Amino acid sequence: MLSRRIGASCQQEDLLDADSHTWRKADYLFRAVRVLVRVLVVFLFAASFSVADAVAQAAPSGPSEASSGASPNGDQSPNQRVVLKVGDLQVTQEQFETYIGDLEAQQGPAELSRQKLGDNYASLLVLSRQAVANHLDTSPQVIRQLAIDRTQILSNAEYAKLKAEAKPTPTQISEYYNAHLDDYDVVQLRRVFIYKSGPGHEKGVKPEEAKPLSDAIRQAYASGNDPKQLVKDPENVIFDPQPLSFQRGEMPAAMEKVAFAMRKDGEWAELADAPDTLVLMQLVSRGRRSLSEMTPAIEKKLQAQTLRQELESLKKNTGIWMDEEYFASHAPIPIPNAEPEASGHSKSNK
Repeated sequence: MLSRRIGASCQQEDLLDADSHTWRKADYLFRAVRVLVRVLVVFLFAASFSVADAVAQAAPSGPSEASSGASPNGDQSPNQRVVLKVGDLQVTQEQFETYIGDLEAQQGPAELSRQKLGDNYASLLVLSRQAVANHLDTSPQVIRQLAIDRTQILSNAEYAKLKAEAKPTPTQISEYYNAHLDDYDVVQLRRVFIYKSGPGHEKGVKPEEAKPLSDAIRQAYASGNDPKQLVKDPENVIFDPQPLSFQRGEMPAAMEKVAFAMRKDGEWAELADAPDTLVLMQLVSRGRRSLSEMTPAIEKKLQAQTLRQELESLKKNTGIWMDEEYFASHAPIPIPNAEPEASGHSKSNK
């Protein structure tokens, strides 16, 4: 769980700007921290153990139908019905389901049966209690890992708060859309590739036949005839099976310039005329994505911009200093031995 949380923070940085030098540096640091916390399974779930143990101890421990060994009463409310016992620890239905809900919120839906989830949770509690009995909770390594876990949980909570506050309003989305209408223009294109024969590429039509063939293909489309009937060898001329749709920004610059320069449906343009290939392009139709279509993308973009600004402001106001000489080094970060030891039981004492 701990390493997943650190990974989640990396995903947060990716949302803001995957190409940003700042976020790449942060991602590197997070991945370095992730290595520090790969220890025993019990510590991968350290936060769950601590929370579960504290919450479970709050459950009633007095005599009851469940504690006497009888089957629990299904008519009891979720906050009273005990569904799991580990030693003298009792876990109610509400506590167990809250734990599963929190876990799924972080890691996605659990693809396990309720019985398996219960078995796993019981194992977590057993291992957690045994770790405390062995004084592993006082070892320097575990204390560091719990501190990292706490820091990451708090970081994620603040990030979620900032993200919710950064969500743009419908008015802001509409204003952005209207100010960038050209960005949402769409063209539907048909392309034709005519290959020419020549030195090093014998396949294709003769170079002097390429232009006349391209004119005949255009005329065939205009008259509603099948242009493929003009082609003797289908390997020499390739047609798009169906027209392709492209939004502005989705094509190579040269192709986009030619595509959006055409204004009339049915218009043809020559995209390229190289020694080995002649490429034609026809504008089938032209349109624009609607506000409703673009709302999710615009919302994500504006939210990321606001988040980036908020985080930069937060860093500036907090004040951050980094040893440039140290962080500029490409040498691997030395990772100390991370095996947890009980307090007062170092290897030298064994």
